[in-house]
Amino acid sequence: MARTPSNMLPLGTKAPHFNLQDTVSGEHLSLNNLKGNIGTVIMFICNHCPFVIHVNKELVALSNDYFSKGISFVAISSNDAINYPQDAPDKMKVHAEVENYAFPYLYDETQEVANAYDAACTPDFYIFDKDLELVYRGQIDDSRPGNNLPVNGKDLRHALDCLLENKQNTVNQKPSIGCNIKWKN
Repeated sequence: MARTPSNMLPLGTKAPHFNLQDTVSGEHLSLNNLKGNIGTVIMFICNHCPFVIHVNKELVALSNDYFSKGISFVAISSNDAINYPQDAPDKMKVHAEVENYAFPYLYDETQEVANAYDAACTPDFYIFDKDLELVYRGQIDDSRPGNNLPVNGKDLRHALDCLLENKQNTVNQKPSIGCNIKWKN
């Protein structure tokens, strides 16, 4: 497994807008349609990455725990589906249904959205406040495949709790580690 760290986009960065197809509903959805009243979590994930597979249950738990508190979750796959057909939109739909994703799973075919967010790996996490300004970027927690640490979403949960309590997150934000985004040639 390649271990690619996330690029740490500067805090305060405005969320780049997008309009992408949701692989489950078939609808085109924009950031403005999807943003939460309090905050928005943007996740770059894919179907086949062992790092994403490792945290899938926690992604579902996080979205279920925070959605009613005004936090929306959006998953985006930007992988090259020609060279990685397991990440194609039809497979994304099946994957989202099997994993019980309660959030949209969008396909970034042109990879322009991944570039705009400076996304580097899967999973890669960004939390934006109600004004769509970046307040967190980095890992979900310290667990990785094979390190025997529990997947508990500690870092992401702490950042979301800080946002909900309107206090600054003073905890060191660590980069996520995962498979690199499968860029087109």
